[in-house]
Amino acid sequence: MKTLFSAADEYIARMTWKDMGLVKLCLCSMGVLLGLATGKKARKWVALVAVVTFLATYIPLILDFLPHLGRALKED
Repeated sequence: MKTLFSAADEYIARMTWKDMGLVKLCLCSMGVLLGLATGKKARKWVALVAVVTFLATYIPLILDFLPHLGRALKED
């Protein structure tokens, strides 16, 4: 397992923003497909889990990005 994580870390370190965007589009598409495959009764719970997961991941990412954005804007 350590080898797998090391390989993933090395790959991510070499990625460009375009590569990361492609990964995110791929994962988003997979999420949409899984959502479409969900039965009607479970859709509310799937939507709730999706919203909670989105907020739990988006907020920390944006909070980490904002200082970088501020520095970039000051340089212009």
